[in-house]
Amino acid sequence: MTRPATRAGRASADRLARLLNLVPYLLARPGIEIAEAAHDLGVTERQLREDLELLWVCGLPGYGPGDLIDMAFDGDRVTITYDAGIDRPLRLTPDEALALVVALRMLAETPGVANREAVERALAKIESAAGDLAGAPVEVRLPGDTARVRELRAAVERGRALRITYYTPARDETTERTIDPLRMLMVGGRAYVEAWCRRAEAVRLFRADRIDAVTELPEQAVVPPQARPHDLSDGVFRPSADLPLITLRIGRGERWITEYYPCERVEADGEQWLVSLRVTDLGWARRFVLGLGPEVTVVAPAELAEQVRAQAVAALDAYATPAGSATPVGSADPAATGVTR
Repeated sequence: MTRPATRAGRASADRLARLLNLVPYLLARPGIEIAEAAHDLGVTERQLREDLELLWVCGLPGYGPGDLIDMAFDGDRVTITYDAGIDRPLRLTPDEALALVVALRMLAETPGVANREAVERALAKIESAAGDLAGAPVEVRLPGDTARVRELRAAVERGRALRITYYTPARDETTERTIDPLRMLMVGGRAYVEAWCRRAEAVRLFRADRIDAVTELPEQAVVPPQARPHDLSDGVFRPSADLPLITLRIGRGERWITEYYPCERVEADGEQWLVSLRVTDLGWARRFVLGLGPEVTVVAPAELAEQVRAQAVAALDAYATPAGSATPVGSADPAATGVTR
C-alpha cells in the first residue's frame, strides 16, 4: 500500500513541475482560454485555477508586488503580464545536463555518501533523458581519490574487517592494527576510514593516505554496541581539556595560525599576538613550531621550548659541519678540520 505521506510528496513534486512549465506555456499563448489550457496540460479547470492562484504569490526574492508573477484575466481567458524570469520550460540544456551529470558522478564517488543508490538512480534518469550524454566521456576523480581509497571503500561496503599498516606522524611511528570499519568519510578534501580499532579499543579515524598497507580479512567487521561515530561538523581535530595546551608569541606573518587552527586564546601583545591552542602531543607541537618562521617564540610549556631549542641547536650544528669532512684519525684539535664553531 502507498503511504499517504508518499502520495502527498509525489503530488507536490508533480505540481511543482507543472507550475514551472505553466508560465512559459501561457507566455507562448497570451489570452488562451482556461478550458483549452487545462485540456492541453492534462488537468481539470479547477486545478488550473488553483495553480494560477498559487502562481500569483510566487516570484523573486523580495516578494513585493513588483517581484511576483502577474497575470491578467479577461473572462475565461488568461495572459501572463510578468513572468519573474520563468520564461522557458523546465528542460535542461546540454550544458546544464552535463553539469548535473558531473555533480552526481562526483557525489557518487565521495566516500561516506549515504543512500548511494538514490544518487545513481537520479544519475541514470538524467542521462536517459539527456540522450547523447548517456555515453559522454565524463570521468570524475576527487582529490586524493587513489586506488587505496577505492580499495578501502570497496572493503567497507563489503563489511569486512581490515588489517592495516598505519603511520602516525604525531608520534612518528608505524603500527599494525586490526580495524572494524564503520564508514568512509571525506573531510577537508581528505578521505578517512572511521573504524573500531581493536588495539585502542575505541573508535578512531584513519587517514587513507597514511595507510601504507591494507589486507581485507575473511571475517565480517564486528562493531561493538558502544562504538559511536565522531561528530565531524567542526572538523577532524576536536580540542579537549586533556590535550596539552601550548602558548606561542607570533608576529604578523604567522597570524594565519589563528584562522587555520582552533585557538583557545588570542590576545595582542604589542605588535605581536599571544596564541594558545591545544595539540595532540608535544612531539607534533615541536615539529609544528620548527616549521614556522623566525617570528614565533614558544612561551609555554617550558618543556616544549627546551625541545625546540635543542633540536634547533642540533640542526645548526649539522649545518656547521661541511658534508664529507671529518676529523683526521688521532687528531683532537677541531681546528684541524678547518671548521670554526
